[in-house]
Amino acid sequence: MNFIKPSRRTVLQAGGALAASAALPRFAFADDMPPIGTWPAGSQGSSVTIGAAVPLTGTYAAQGADELKGWQLAVEHLNSGDELIRATSPKTTKGVLGKEVKIVYADSAAKPAQAVQAQGKFISDDKIVLMTGSTSSAVAVATNHFAQREHVLYFCGISGSNDTTGKDCVRYGFRQDFYGQTAAAAIGPVLIKAFGKNRKAAYMTPDYTYGHTVTKAMNDYLTSQGGWTMVTNQVSPLGAPDYSNYVTNIGNTDAEFLINVNWGHDAVLSTQQAKQFGLLNKMKLVVPYQIPFLAKELGAETTQGVYAATDFWWTLEDQNPLAKQFVEKFQAKFGYRPEWGAESAYTSIALWADGVERAGTFYPPAVIKALEAGNHNNTMVGDCYIRAADHQLVRPVIIVQGKKPSDMKNPEDYWQVLEVVPGAPLMQAPDAFGCKLGDYT
Repeated sequence: MNFIKPSRRTVLQAGGALAASAALPRFAFADDMPPIGTWPAGSQGSSVTIGAAVPLTGTYAAQGADELKGWQLAVEHLNSGDELIRATSPKTTKGVLGKEVKIVYADSAAKPAQAVQAQGKFISDDKIVLMTGSTSSAVAVATNHFAQREHVLYFCGISGSNDTTGKDCVRYGFRQDFYGQTAAAAIGPVLIKAFGKNRKAAYMTPDYTYGHTVTKAMNDYLTSQGGWTMVTNQVSPLGAPDYSNYVTNIGNTDAEFLINVNWGHDAVLSTQQAKQFGLLNKMKLVVPYQIPFLAKELGAETTQGVYAATDFWWTLEDQNPLAKQFVEKFQAKFGYRPEWGAESAYTSIALWADGVERAGTFYPPAVIKALEAGNHNNTMVGDCYIRAADHQLVRPVIIVQGKKPSDMKNPEDYWQVLEVVPGAPLMQAPDAFGCKLGDYT
């Protein structure tokens, strides 16, 4: 075999190539990987598309519409390189990795099968690089498993069930907002401090994963830490047209507190009927997982004095500059101050964009690993980071109390922020709810 001695120029070129490759980002060679999910087809052009399956009809329609506005504003801000989204995703310039972001959406009606069908069509027709949506935890759980099967990333919208990042967690799914366990751990001490130990509570629970896990988390905390007793748990179907039997059953107990876990229009209707039947005259109302627009739909006369846990309230603008920017920009575009569904949706998109920018590619396993790296992000509720073991954002829970009508400074000033409770101490161990994320490919 003849050996040809390389020239000095060849050696220098080879050395330069090695040095350049060593300086490349960790995932710079993702383009050499085999296709997975909608990659690379979904990111080969000048734009990428996000698909949102969100309830625009049914009992969660108002909350879904608020979420959709949050996603739309986030996409607009990504494409313009707005300073607000760059605060959470610092590498953003215009678009994501220089590509314009588009959003397509469909009405899920809070039905899992309808949501999954819509996302499947987005994958087929639009080659979406990210799925979002939910509002219903049943939809979030179903979309989680669909995302894992299809190898397309999913950042859920609103989902309060422990199961979403618990037993139904997946490698391809992420959650930004708070959930049953954190809600209970945040509001429980407030209730015990305000009302003491050994109290009696009645629960109203929607019959699906969100309702059961939130009720369990609340009851477990109040029982173990405060000696409270659950005297009844009235379980109703999603979208129940009438709550008279449930509130009558509660009225026949000696409960001192009505803990209403219902959500969306169900929460409004059940609370209205509880008031009509006189329950709120003898029981204090507690909302452990507050719905957007609850106070507006019920009226401040009903929500005054009520303790609630929430993801975001617009008066956080008084203590967080990003919250102030968000409230101002959202109100200018949509004509009202944002509820927490819009904030949750906006933040989810910003976190995803930051993960893609740090990965340097849309290749899904690379983006997942970038999101799992524990990067701290500045958000409208403060410093947050994604927990790698279950893909749950470590974030605070906001405790609010309803204002008296006479104390409201404007027509949207329904709640007083009592406390911003740090997230990490609220959260269970990553494996406590059975999370096993699964594979990257």
